[in-house]
Amino acid sequence: MANTEPVEDWCTDYDIFDPGYIRDPFPIWDQLRGECPIAHSDRWSGSWLPTRYSDIHAIAHDPGTFSSDEITVAPLEGGPADGVKAPPITSDPPEHTWARRLILPAFAPRAVEAYRDYTVALCGELIDGFIDRGRADAASEYAQQIPPRVIAHLLGVPPEMSDEFTEWVRGVLELGLTDPEIRMKYRAILMDFLWAQVNDRKANPRDDLITRLLQSEVDGEPVPDTHVVGTCNLILIAGIDTTWSSIGAALWHLAQHPEDRARLVAEPELIPVAVEELLRAYSPVTMARVVTTDTEVGGCPMKQGDRVLMSFPAANRDPEVFPDADKVIIDRARNRHVAFGVGIHRCAGSNLARMEMQIALESWLERIPDFRLADPDSVTWAGGQVRGPRECEVVFT
Repeated sequence: MANTEPVEDWCTDYDIFDPGYIRDPFPIWDQLRGECPIAHSDRWSGSWLPTRYSDIHAIAHDPGTFSSDEITVAPLEGGPADGVKAPPITSDPPEHTWARRLILPAFAPRAVEAYRDYTVALCGELIDGFIDRGRADAASEYAQQIPPRVIAHLLGVPPEMSDEFTEWVRGVLELGLTDPEIRMKYRAILMDFLWAQVNDRKANPRDDLITRLLQSEVDGEPVPDTHVVGTCNLILIAGIDTTWSSIGAALWHLAQHPEDRARLVAEPELIPVAVEELLRAYSPVTMARVVTTDTEVGGCPMKQGDRVLMSFPAANRDPEVFPDADKVIIDRARNRHVAFGVGIHRCAGSNLARMEMQIALESWLERIPDFRLADPDSVTWAGGQVRGPRECEVVFT
């Protein structure tokens, strides 16, 4: 599966785990759009990589031809041995329809507002912990601390478990992508935890999302326990790494662009618009699809069983759709980005992610308006399924 040889031709042998690609994929996408907008590679079990907005948009709107049954960019051979997946993101219609409907109320705008005060207080407490030092790791000490605690609050589990959540998520979605042993180790830990939580709620119901899922019905029947565990698996994994990557990337950008920073400090009402642009420019997520029948996309023939990597970040840098696509324009008026995906699998938790990101930036800029990278070369990034900074030391006064 793994090929550690350097990439010589990105059109025919790309590697999404290449350190240079993870650090700076933007020029590679630009090159591919000009030379072969749908690249191919035999690495990591083989896949196609569309880089144009139009192709990715078309694939996302054709779930019959491009299945979401297996969404990881580096497939786990044989699928999860425990039979638990991550619905609705890993399901196709008709299961997807009711699976998505089941969780939408928990992430509706009004429901998300219930977590606003908690998030504001959390961000303030995190900043209290390092502001007097005059420096902090904006990724590990701030961005990566927010989503685990918010998700814990939503699921009704102790927020002090956030460090464990972070370790588990990284083990499954980051380190484990290229090491099956690590992935299975942390998946087993995560599954044991979620099953324990579900069994506890069955014996001791309370006011949290796990209890509400267990009390829901589909076609007059209780939602299966395996489905509840799978949905909690999705919320925990997808709701943590994606959002902390977006918050971290935004702070990384602002640390290097004092003009954007100064404007947001002077015009905090612009932050929601700026968040959309930062999401576009530094979209974190790439998802896979599996071709269900021989087809063609953008003139490229694909065979049944082929894997297609839906690089939403590449789509969001397409100059055919976004003028000055490689520039961050924090007041960009027209912004049809697909950072949250598009089509039936568009992220159900987008309202929560936006709220966390807006509050994280508002809280930081209110108290730390002037900051910069301590050493640009020391910033480290994770990539593959979710791209974002993992270490990002900043200094401030």
